[in-house]
Amino acid sequence: MSTDPAGVAAAPPPERDLTTHRRVAGVLETLALHHVRPELRQLPGAVRTAQAAADALGVSPAEIANSLVFVAVGADGSRTPLLVLASGGHRVDTAKVGSLLEVDALERADPDFVREHTGMAIGGVAPVGHPQRLRTVVDVTLGRYDRVWAAAGHSHAVFATTYDELIRITGGQAMDVA
Repeated sequence: MSTDPAGVAAAPPPERDLTTHRRVAGVLETLALHHVRPELRQLPGAVRTAQAAADALGVSPAEIANSLVFVAVGADGSRTPLLVLASGGHRVDTAKVGSLLEVDALERADPDFVREHTGMAIGGVAPVGHPQRLRTVVDVTLGRYDRVWAAAGHSHAVFATTYDELIRITGGQAMDVA
């Protein structure tokens, strides 16, 4: 809450309906194509980490499906995007995942690469709704929870889903990523 020059508290600005935001609307449209009508939560502030999202939702970080974009480097030097939906409770072992996927290396993608391939900014990358379908890995740890939360295309929006639903809607490969 801010104050005016006289020190009087000003009312917070009205909350914007993020369902009309271009990226969130695209995510919701893609989910609808998969017959998913998610519980969408609009958060009061940007949640750019699993811990921040967990705090805002009142859940553990492990129940957050972090959308992490990596650059998969092939033997021929090719560089393709890989989306890893990882439990926010641990770090991705890039050497392990790269070996399991038979790529030469997995590198953390920079913000420009992420936006180019997902259409979204880091902190709001959803599992779906990208310009083109991305090769996706889904952390098996997420299967321990009845419900997990994923970004919905904006750093202030998340939706509830399940491990099985993430596999289905992304065409993702289940993998132990830690």
